[in-house]
Amino acid sequence: MEMKVSGFLAFALLSISILSFGLTGAVNAQSNLPLSVNTDSSSYTTGNTIEISGMVKTLSEFEQPVVLMIVSPEGSIVTVQQVMPNSDGYYSATVKAGGTMNSSGEFEIRAQYGAQKITGTFDFISSDSAPVSVQPEPTPEPEPTPEPEPTPEPEPTPEPEPTPEPEPVVEQVVNCGPGTESVNGVCQVIKTEEPEEKEGGGCLIATAAYGSELAPQVQMLREIRDNQLMNTESGSAFMSGFNELYYTFSPTIADMERQSPMFKEIVKAGLTPMISTLSIMESAETESEVLGLGLSVIALNLGMYIAAPALIAMKVNQQLRSRI
Repeated sequence: MEMKVSGFLAFALLSISILSFGLTGAVNAQSNLPLSVNTDSSSYTTGNTIEISGMVKTLSEFEQPVVLMIVSPEGSIVTVQQVMPNSDGYYSATVKAGGTMNSSGEFEIRAQYGAQKITGTFDFISSDSAPVSVQPEPTPEPEPTPEPEPTPEPEPTPEPEPTPEPEPVVEQVVNCGPGTESVNGVCQVIKTEEPEEKEGGGCLIATAAYGSELAPQVQMLREIRDNQLMNTESGSAFMSGFNELYYTFSPTIADMERQSPMFKEIVKAGLTPMISTLSIMESAETESEVLGLGLSVIALNLGMYIAAPALIAMKVNQQLRSRI
């Protein structure tokens, strides 16, 4: 009987050891992901700085960035950034909460490095929709009813004294040199505020084609987007729909440009006519001008990229048939 009990205990201990080894292996397998994305906090409010970081376990042969995309609870793209990982595979970026983040809820962070993808989440509470907690006032205890006192005779109301008029302050005029200004009669250096980083992503295809986000062509595209399109309702609606379509294929084309110099030159040659027509939008200021010039630019690009090649192909086909 004792040998049966000892054998059963040994079998039970062996089964527990095998199960614990299998669970440990599963946990370690989940922690060794090829791409990771993290935030410094699980929730943010308007004005906070969101610090995004992660690790690429295996770097590709060609140098390529990690594309970070923040998506709202409604499924629209809020911002897109490109971050280059260091030699150890570590990357980091910062995003200012607010602006296009105009609704509270759970936002997604989508990180992509080549074919590797991963998704993280964080909560955002908008200052416009944040509930204000009102503490209930304590119920006062009833006080004992005092005995009525005799009504005192009202004292005569004193007449208000006239308010003295302030003496005029004579400002001392001080002539200051260039780059300075007069503050309380003292010349001080004019402080220049550094421009805040604009929200939103850049043009991935144009940046890869021209080699830098500081290229004049890329800066022109960014200025048209921020100064003309995003300042009008029709332009903002167009950019929202355009971003939904554009960022589904632009990271792949940008990677192909970095890997193939010949393909990069082909894309650059194809972008040059379109960028020339977009310069017309720089003079648009009102809603009607943005709408009218935007339709003209679309018509010009359809003519250059679709109508003109089709007409040339028809002419060549007619000439070949006439010779037969």
